[in-house]
Amino acid sequence: MHLTLHLTDRCNLACRYCYARHGTADMSFATACAAIEKCATGPDCGIVFFGGEPLLRAPLMWQIMDWCEARRPGRFHYKVTTNGTLLDEAFLDEAVRRGLHVALSHDGAREAHDAFRVDSAGGGTFEIVDAALARLLERRPYSPVLATVNPATAGCLAESVQGLQAKGVQYLILSMNFAGAWTDAALKTLEKEFRKLVDWHEENYRKERKFYFSPFDKRIASRVFPERSNSCRLGMRQISVGPDGRLFPCVQFVGRDEYAIGTAATGIDEPRREALYRCNERDKPECAGCALERRCHNKCGCLNLQTTGSLERIPAVLCEYERMVFPLADRLATRLYRARNALFLQRHYNPAFPILSFLEDLGAS
Repeated sequence: MHLTLHLTDRCNLACRYCYARHGTADMSFATACAAIEKCATGPDCGIVFFGGEPLLRAPLMWQIMDWCEARRPGRFHYKVTTNGTLLDEAFLDEAVRRGLHVALSHDGAREAHDAFRVDSAGGGTFEIVDAALARLLERRPYSPVLATVNPATAGCLAESVQGLQAKGVQYLILSMNFAGAWTDAALKTLEKEFRKLVDWHEENYRKERKFYFSPFDKRIASRVFPERSNSCRLGMRQISVGPDGRLFPCVQFVGRDEYAIGTAATGIDEPRREALYRCNERDKPECAGCALERRCHNKCGCLNLQTTGSLERIPAVLCEYERMVFPLADRLATRLYRARNALFLQRHYNPAFPILSFLEDLGAS
């Protein structure tokens, strides 16, 4: 179980595609501790610091980590997701010392980034975030970078992805802004960009560059192990805690009263959580007969809610996107498998690959 603590509703940016409901609420130390006591189940639990912008509450982060380690040393692992604007040397030094992993939002090319990731005055943030990325990768080369793709800047995709790799990024998670105005023209542009990236990513494998690119590598994994569902298992794998202590099944549900599943004080309302989970898991009529039904993200409750207003309705753009990307990923997988590419076989068929890869790189450094 992962527990996402929304330390604050406040943010120092005004990103134009952000789904969050920004306000002024801050989480208290007592609320965080109560939520961990009630919801952090199992011998191993991930705690994610989220917002708003969680680095606005950096002292609270360290306080929570100290409390967790004093009670159950080694039981928890920690991660923070940040916009990067406050990611200075002092914070990174402390994060490394404490074992806090950092995920950074960076949309790639300047044009793509500055069109949407802006400050309160509407100014672009590329320069400051790019500098933060360099500082982060210097200390943590495997830190994940989160990039959002928007219809207005879809033509920047290949430049953005390749540019981030050139800066040292090795783990890139691409997120589509499905709530954006995806016209037929924008989707055609996006497909052209993905086609450019197929040959490029094949070259990554052939040259043994350990670059993880989620649109292809995640879908290849679903082909190799089709029994591993892409369902988000709404509320079962992670719980999000709002600043006021209310519990929600996903980060995008925070603040929506109708989707609350308990409080930090009382714990999880199991019947309510189970009801939402079962609603989300129901087969979707529009997916009947689709060859990709068990592999695509049709059961991502937060995506469906954000774009259609319902857990049970799938946005048409998701179908367009999955039918675009899956064939490209599958063709890439077929070529690499037939070539018996060593990196491909290790990454997708050897469960020990992450550990072996880390040890290999450690020995080479």
